[in-house]
Amino acid sequence: MDNPTAPTIEEIATQPQQPNLMWTPDIEHSVDLWHQTGHFPFPDLQIYPQPRWTAYSRDDLRLLYHVSQISNDMIASKSSKLTLWVEYMPRFISLAASHSFLMHAVLGFSATHLAWASQSQETKNLAFQHSGIALNGLHDALDAFSKQNSDAVLAASLLLSWQANDWHGWSSLMSGIKTVLSNMQPWKQESMFVDYITSQGLTSHQISGHTSGTPVTPEARQQHLLTLQNLHHSLQRLQPYLISHANMASWIQQLQSYIQRLQSSSPAQTAEQQFSYLYVLRKWLFWVPIQLLGSQRRDFSVLLVLAYFYTTALALEPLFPDVGASFCANLGLSPLEEIIRITDALQASQSFAQNAQAAAMMMELSRDTAMTYRNQMDWRRQQLESEELQAIRQAPSQGLSHFDFDFNVFNPSKVGSMSPAFAPSPLTPASIPGMGERSPSTYYLEVPVTYGTLGGDTFSLTTGASSSCVSPSASPAYSRAGSVPGQDHMEGIYGEFGQVGYMSAPSSGFVPAPSTLWA
Repeated sequence: MDNPTAPTIEEIATQPQQPNLMWTPDIEHSVDLWHQTGHFPFPDLQIYPQPRWTAYSRDDLRLLYHVSQISNDMIASKSSKLTLWVEYMPRFISLAASHSFLMHAVLGFSATHLAWASQSQETKNLAFQHSGIALNGLHDALDAFSKQNSDAVLAASLLLSWQANDWHGWSSLMSGIKTVLSNMQPWKQESMFVDYITSQGLTSHQISGHTSGTPVTPEARQQHLLTLQNLHHSLQRLQPYLISHANMASWIQQLQSYIQRLQSSSPAQTAEQQFSYLYVLRKWLFWVPIQLLGSQRRDFSVLLVLAYFYTTALALEPLFPDVGASFCANLGLSPLEEIIRITDALQASQSFAQNAQAAAMMMELSRDTAMTYRNQMDWRRQQLESEELQAIRQAPSQGLSHFDFDFNVFNPSKVGSMSPAFAPSPLTPASIPGMGERSPSTYYLEVPVTYGTLGGDTFSLTTGASSSCVSPSASPAYSRAGSVPGQDHMEGIYGEFGQVGYMSAPSSGFVPAPSTLWA
């Protein structure tokens, strides 16, 4: 007998869809317990003050749980320094407990990752909502800028810059960060982000780029092509060491394909075009380490793959001078140096397998690139710090009234405005085997609008039918069985990295990666 109260198919189709936050029974239980008791689920993060759970909805607590769990698991397993952002997330959350605009920036960042993993338009909209609230709150915080709220202002600006996916939005945020740092000079050494400011080269003079573009001479173009050729050759040599690691091998193939497209494309002529060319690599730097390190494949090949992603970011910096090193290259330096440190320690260990010793020889390019880049970065910092001190003596502070940021640039109705996961539609929305035709609703998961139709060449990052790489979006809600807190650093996460052999990951806790190749 029909149920007269049951909704019709038409009614179901018109009902608003809920954001896909990738709930699992274990996560539901933990979040509900948090909501009922107020006990923060991850005390080892030592977050103080802790977020007031009564101020947030159940979905908000789920978003906060997501980035907290990633941070907790990776810090416990001594892998947080191999990523761009995990090491700093507990500080963001601690500050956010007292600054609601920063909390919304954290929640927006978490939602971008879940939206990417779930390919959910509704989750994307949720990210927009939180980021919009964060921007409004940031505007108010700037009106009352002081030493007391300066770290929160800086943290929110950084989080929003990580989510920006268009040149205008990102460069506007970076100009604002420049002004904030200039006003923080008297107490910069007291900031809880002083190490990040130093490691990323975030001085008030270093983070601005040239919008008009730097002309590429024939000599410079030849040097750029040589750099790309060396990277391509090294990636080819790496593939035999990953023959039993299908997922990691496919990532190296994707990186190799990216280099090939750069080789065949005309040079980017403006800062906006350079941003577009580098965008997909930057997106990978944020999410690929989370996927690979969260999948519990504890062998040396994980370090090799991540090293080559970071090495590529450093090596490509001279090709894209107008976006500035802070967009991509500086982000990858510290994680790459950590990988090199671990590799050197492993090679000195007697338990390091002979076949892994051979694979470790593939780190030479990474070592040379990191050393060269570090020397150049230190020299630039010394020069700029000298110029900065001179400028401070000669001119008064700009004041936050000169915060150069357009607060309308991240309008939620604007396509592709907030996240490394949310980009405008590609120039050629090609079909992907197994997925059929792409619908407009999934375009935000693609790469930025294509530039480079210069001289007949097109820089397009849509994939061909031969690619088999999955999206770097598997949720890091992985099992904690492999975490070994309290043990020696080498025995914690890297005790098994001495072997080049496949170790299957635990199946519990995993969220399947979507099939979109360039999501």
